[in-house]
Amino acid sequence: MLKKAKGVSLLRVAGWVLIVKKRILYHYPLSPFSRKVRIALREKELSFEPKIENFWERRREFLIMNPAAQVPVLIEAGGDLFSDSTAVCEYLEEKYPERNLLGDTAEERAEVRRLAGWFNNKFYYEVTKYVLDEKMFKYLRGEGEPCTVSLRAAESNVLAHLDYIGYLCQQRTWLAGEKFSMADIAAASHISVLDYLGYIPWRHNEQVKEWYALVKSRPSFRPLLKDRVAGFQPPRHYNDLDF
Repeated sequence: MLKKAKGVSLLRVAGWVLIVKKRILYHYPLSPFSRKVRIALREKELSFEPKIENFWERRREFLIMNPAAQVPVLIEAGGDLFSDSTAVCEYLEEKYPERNLLGDTAEERAEVRRLAGWFNNKFYYEVTKYVLDEKMFKYLRGEGEPCTVSLRAAESNVLAHLDYIGYLCQQRTWLAGEKFSMADIAAASHISVLDYLGYIPWRHNEQVKEWYALVKSRPSFRPLLKDRVAGFQPPRHYNDLDF
């Protein structure tokens, strides 16, 4: 239930009251899904207050907002709450259509969604999840040493994905067509997390490197290059726009 009190929105969820004065995004710096929403918000020039959420700790207040215990979670100033990065991005497209990130035609939107789904699912489960789980989350959870078998699988799988991105770059200006879109955002969100952890072999495909350099130079992307996670330092080239 939502109530208004002197211009301040009150969001009631399962007995908890959240005071919502402006748009809030609960995120984790090295979550590719959080990064995707952060980029989309900035591409649409929508201001927001970022709040880092250590989602693996399963904080009670956060579980009330999203029982799936996943970031990102977006709360609008009016009190509406959204979770699941794909649902959040679809909401932003419908609510704030002035800056279109899905394409102008049904065919364009289908291709953008196909590729965004590719990176959110196939790329994530074949590469990103292995690296994040083994290199970072095991350390943060105190679960011991990383599994070298999983990391070798990620290192092998990423090569095929980079070749596919390179193939797309040969055919189009951007991944899904002639315009920067949610497909580029989804791909770059995963690539940037892996790059932070040193798992992108840039020499493997020069075309991918050129595409990523263009994404890195966008104002919406640059704040991500300032992200730092205690205990993990990115390689020197991570925030270099001309790497």
